[in-house]
Amino acid sequence: MRVAAVRCSAVAMARGLSPLGFFRKTLHVQAKFSFLHMKYLFFSWLALFVGSWIMYVEYSSYTELCRGKDCKNSICDKYRKGVIGGSACSSLCEKDTLYLAKCLTAKVNSQVYSGKWADLEGIIKCQMEEPPRDGLEVEMEPRKEANAFNKPTKGTSVETFREMINDHFKAKVGDQANLVDLTTQVLSIADANKDGYISLPEARSTWALLQLNEFLLAFVLQGQGHTPKLLGFCGDLYVMEKVPYSPLYGISLPWIVEVCIPNSLRRSMDQWFTPLWPHKAKISIGLLELVEDIFHGTFGSFLMCDVSTTSFGYNDRHDFKVVDARYIVPEATFQERIRQQHCNVDEDCLYGADCLTTCDLTKHRCTTEVTRPNLAKACETLKDYILRGAPSDVSEELEKQLYVCIALKGSADQMEMEHSLVLNNLKTLLWKKISHTKDS
Repeated sequence: MRVAAVRCSAVAMARGLSPLGFFRKTLHVQAKFSFLHMKYLFFSWLALFVGSWIMYVEYSSYTELCRGKDCKNSICDKYRKGVIGGSACSSLCEKDTLYLAKCLTAKVNSQVYSGKWADLEGIIKCQMEEPPRDGLEVEMEPRKEANAFNKPTKGTSVETFREMINDHFKAKVGDQANLVDLTTQVLSIADANKDGYISLPEARSTWALLQLNEFLLAFVLQGQGHTPKLLGFCGDLYVMEKVPYSPLYGISLPWIVEVCIPNSLRRSMDQWFTPLWPHKAKISIGLLELVEDIFHGTFGSFLMCDVSTTSFGYNDRHDFKVVDARYIVPEATFQERIRQQHCNVDEDCLYGADCLTTCDLTKHRCTTEVTRPNLAKACETLKDYILRGAPSDVSEELEKQLYVCIALKGSADQMEMEHSLVLNNLKTLLWKKISHTKDS
């Protein structure tokens, strides 16, 4: 040891360092190394803590929201007891050829999953019981009660069931002349096994599904191509055709990344993940056609109460599709419910994100007319989407027409002529630009 120390001292002296200076330098290096080591350990523990916390939050939210196993067990239990029926029951509960895969649920009472049914990819939706809540949202789409699937009662004839459906449609969309046709369509779907006879379990399942806005709209718009096809059902669990591209545009990011990104950058990022402009034009025309179809349509008028990009999507042919129709509600139902809503300010008269009326302060009740028509809200959603990358020969006119559209106020009934003119001008402008291409 002494020899080693003498040698180190000799080396240090040979290099022009005193033994004391050499040891000070050694201690300095050790202290610096220890500091870097502690810094590394601190940030490692911090990363581990943050990562663990994120995983815990994600897992907690997943287990709270995603209850597919409970949903399947509840449905299959009722199926085995003979309470409900439907074309998807055997595959879900006996053959295991219909299964729930990735959870897409945003609300605990409405379970949504991607899934596969034999060779078909679909979206599976199931309703869950939910504790009572206050507010307008509950009024619009009734909460699933514990005693669901109790209508129609045993002994009900097919004719009586037909009358039940017809009366239900009258209450939902008003007394339209062709409700008989709509009722006939429903009865054909109710006969799930196509044996020419509607069993009580099939009738109860159909009745439960008809309480849902999304299911009702699928019938109303049948043949228009804007809603995914109904592939099958079991009780109030139903399987819809999968829409490959959703939302309409934009990307989903983890919330911890989301909060760090400025809104301007986020809007730019959303635009990076969009198709070519001619394809965007075709998709936009599809949304405008949906607005046209549900405004004084075959079975009455509907209001679009959440016109966000997450509610829509498109397929491989760039055909526009409604992904989430829970907030597209019959105007008659909306007006009936909203006039009963107590209010102190206009904001108390809001349903979804986009259906706002005014508060009558003399009665403290909401008025029935929405402040903005469907078309204005659709144009607001399309503005950034369709203007980005627009050809120079149409961009100026397109922007002008979109802002005219966004400025529309009042209900469409009060301004039917202007509403139709703006809608047709927009569709014509877009069609002219893509009609000669394969994108049309």
